[in-house]
Amino acid sequence: MSNKEFLSTAELAEILGISRVAVFKKIKKGEIKAAKVGRNYVIAKKDLGDVFGETVSKQIKKELTYAVKKTVKEYGETLRLLGKE
Repeated sequence: MSNKEFLSTAELAEILGISRVAVFKKIKKGEIKAAKVGRNYVIAKKDLGDVFGETVSKQIKKELTYAVKKTVKEYGETLRLLGKE
């Protein structure tokens, strides 16, 4: 990131790996704090901690869910037997 104090919706979309439309939806839902400047929205870098925290948490949850399902599928019987000991 550059030293700018604010990001555009396009820049934030690229950082988060989502579309600009998804960024606009998150702004309208209040998930991303943004200020309207003319016809455009800008997002203060100081407010990004909350945005990244939520995004990372969802990604980690998704990865953990996948890992648990894969482990249970591959080792389910073994896990059941170990649980009985």
